[in-house]
Amino acid sequence: SSGINAEYGAITIDVTARDIQEQCKEERIPWTMAKCLDTFCPVGPFIPAEKIDPFNTEIMLKVNDELMQHGNTTDMIFNVPVLLEYINRHITLYPGDIVLTGTPEGVGPLLPGDRVSVFIPDITEASFVVE
Repeated sequence: SSGINAEYGAITIDVTARDIQEQCKEERIPWTMAKCLDTFCPVGPFIPAEKIDPFNTEIMLKVNDELMQHGNTTDMIFNVPVLLEYINRHITLYPGDIVLTGTPEGVGPLLPGDRVSVFIPDITEASFVVE
């Protein structure tokens, strides 16, 4: 047991500016700017941990009502408790910290005006419009 007591979970959308990422790769510099522009990591409502099974939770993402990503925590290479234990060995985790664990297949471009929705069926949903 890791001794980590996650009280809440949340769904997030980890956005990357691929054009900036490619430029950073070419210049052999960190990709930081490709990942941390304003609005690039919207976070949905916090969900009490007892409503989520970290070993078997379905997660979906739609763009303009078209299903683009559909995954399950059962598909992860390392499960959530293992990831949290590993991270906590190297970085102190505090209540309220958010840990992003990856994304299913289906990453694609977003354009201004696109409506993006990410959800855990029957538990929570978060949506935003791309600026």
